[in-house]
Amino acid sequence: MTRTQAGDRPPPIDWHTTVAAIWRSRQEVLRPVRRIAPLHLDDLLGIEDQKAALLRNTERFLADLPANHALLWGARGTGKSSLVKALLNHLAPRGLRLIEVDRADLVDLPDIVDLICAEPFRFLVFCDDLSFETGDPSYKALKTILEGSIELPPDNVLFYATSNRRHLMPEAMEDNLQARVVGTELHHAEAVEEKIALSDRFGLWLSFHPIDQDLYLRMVDACFGDWSGDRAELHRQALRFALLRGGRSGRAAAQFHRQMVGPVDDEALMGDRG
Repeated sequence: MTRTQAGDRPPPIDWHTTVAAIWRSRQEVLRPVRRIAPLHLDDLLGIEDQKAALLRNTERFLADLPANHALLWGARGTGKSSLVKALLNHLAPRGLRLIEVDRADLVDLPDIVDLICAEPFRFLVFCDDLSFETGDPSYKALKTILEGSIELPPDNVLFYATSNRRHLMPEAMEDNLQARVVGTELHHAEAVEEKIALSDRFGLWLSFHPIDQDLYLRMVDACFGDWSGDRAELHRQALRFALLRGGRSGRAAAQFHRQMVGPVDDEALMGDRG
C-alpha cells in the first residue's frame, strides 16, 4: 500500500468540532476519533494525587503558563491511560485537544507538530504504553523532540506518555555493575546515563502502584452500583476473578463486570491498556 498522495488527502481537521485524532503513519494523516471513551475524573478511584497533579499541570498548559511533559508509569491496569482520557473529556470545552501516536511512529512527530502548531487550541500528543527495547534507536528521536532540538517546540504542544517502565527502557544488572565511585560521587555507566536521560526529559513523573483488596472491592462496587444480589458473594467471585487474572486492578474490576452483566457504560474504572 502506498502513502496517500497529496491530491488524495482528506480535508484538514476542524478542531472546533473534533477533540481527538489518531496519527496514521502509512497515510501520513490525522484521523478524527469517532467515539471517545466517556470517562470522567470522578470515575477513577484510588489515584487522587495523580489526578490532582496532572490536572494542575494541564490547566497551567491551557493558561499559557509553564507546564511539563508528563510520564505516567507503573503497574498495568492502574489507570494511567484512563486518566489521560478522562482529562481530555474534562478540559476539551476549554480548548484541550489530543493526538494519539503509536510508539513506532514517534519519528513522525515533527510532521505532526507542523500540522497543529498554528492552531488556536492546545494539544496533548499522547503515546500509550511507551517503551523501548535494547538497541532500539527510535528513543533518540523522542529525546530530541522533547528538548534536544535546535528549534523550540511550539507553545501549544505538550507530550504525555504512559509506560510500565520508569525509565522506558530495559534495565539490566550489568548496567549497574559498570558504575563507579569517584571520590564521594557515584558515576553511572554510560548505558544507565543514556536510559535516565530519556525519562529526565519528562518534567512530571506520576507513579501508579498495585492496589489493595479494599480499593479493588470499591471499584467492583462502583461497577455494580445497582446490583441487587448478594454483595458478599459478589465480592468473593470478584476476588477469585482477580486471582485468576494475576492481580487486582481497575481493569480486572471492569472485566469482571463485563463477564457478569455486560459492558460498563464508561468503559470501566481505570480501564487502560498500560
